[in-house]
Amino acid sequence: MNHVEVQMMAMDQLRVGQYVHLDLKWFEHPFAFSHFKIKSEEQIKEIRSLGLKLVRINPELSDPATMNPVRASPTPAAQLSAAPSLDAEPAPSPIVIAKLAMLARMRLRRQDTERIEKAFIDTAKTIRDIEKDLYSRPLEAMQQATLLIGQMTDSILSAPELAIQVMGDKMGGEELYLHSLNVTMLSIMMARDIKLPVAVVGVLGVGALLHDIGCKEVPDKILRKTEALTQAERSFYEMHCQFGVGMGQRMGLAPAALAIIREHHELFDGSGYPTRLKGESTSLLSRIVAIANYYDELCNPSSTADALTPHEALSLMFAKLRSKFDPKLLQVFIRCLGVYPPGTIVQLSNGAIGMVVTVNTARPMKPTLIVYDVEVPKNEAILLDMERETEVNIAKAIRPAQVPQEVLNYLSPRKRVSYYFDAASARPESGQP
Repeated sequence: MNHVEVQMMAMDQLRVGQYVHLDLKWFEHPFAFSHFKIKSEEQIKEIRSLGLKLVRINPELSDPATMNPVRASPTPAAQLSAAPSLDAEPAPSPIVIAKLAMLARMRLRRQDTERIEKAFIDTAKTIRDIEKDLYSRPLEAMQQATLLIGQMTDSILSAPELAIQVMGDKMGGEELYLHSLNVTMLSIMMARDIKLPVAVVGVLGVGALLHDIGCKEVPDKILRKTEALTQAERSFYEMHCQFGVGMGQRMGLAPAALAIIREHHELFDGSGYPTRLKGESTSLLSRIVAIANYYDELCNPSSTADALTPHEALSLMFAKLRSKFDPKLLQVFIRCLGVYPPGTIVQLSNGAIGMVVTVNTARPMKPTLIVYDVEVPKNEAILLDMERETEVNIAKAIRPAQVPQEVLNYLSPRKRVSYYFDAASARPESGQP
């Protein structure tokens, strides 16, 4: 709030519709936020029970009719609510119980995050080992890839619900393998949604994991070049699809997996490469991988200055590039990731800034956010489950450049957007923690 005049309000002057600021630490009151518009008489009772004599009110965010209330003489009951008796310990109210439950869920969510990030790093290391063996031991590499994809497929397809989570930057040198992992993860997510058979998903996963193996035949100076490629460099780079098919044949890949390697840059409108195939002349599995691959390249290009946020990338693909993708599969992709994919910085309806950390593919419009609050330590940051939260909603996505640096540092948006899945079958989202 920039130079907004606040008013101090006595407890007996509180009204539904006023926007209050509680001068307490986040853990010292039962509400999800320390500032909010009062929605009910129950909330007024809770505020009066906090022991404060005065509360700050923001007139600009309050309903105008609430700002000149008639001052009532405090009744004994009002005085009692403003200063609770010390003799009897009141039973915790439903809203306090809800806050305690919220804290318990947040602790469990942090434990989940640690577990998922460990699995993510282990998977990236396995992909590194597979890629190292591609030349020297192609058949062993194939066995490793098949085993890894089998494990991922079993976990993702058998989970009652699938949560997609943005990962931290704790890779320790495994970043080179994250593009393959992202494309694989997102491709299997789509396959789950359209209920492809397990055996088909296994072939899809292997093809997605190895879709770029032909890049090993492309010189590093072309792969790592951040400015525009020359026509000759571009032509050479585009040959990685054919190079990859040759390597895949030596590994003994299934024809459907080889088709993914050959066709993952083909686009629905015929503007792709290497052979400008159009529409359904490419395989269904290739069209799935083409969407996942395009999205990840928008979010994580070779030049980080050109990176789009997840929300921007999805919006661009849907609004301006829609003709390039199988329309039904693009709808599946958006349905799974939601309008605000993990990693998106958002502003809430109460002005707070947060970042989407997890999207449940069954309820993509109700993600989990990490929320910036200067009074809450970063390692204990508020995790807001939008499915449970009724007081606020997501107002809009915002670019990281629009956010103060201290807020960015707190939310820790990643240098690159990497996803992994939580297929744990415990704790349904709507159940008790």
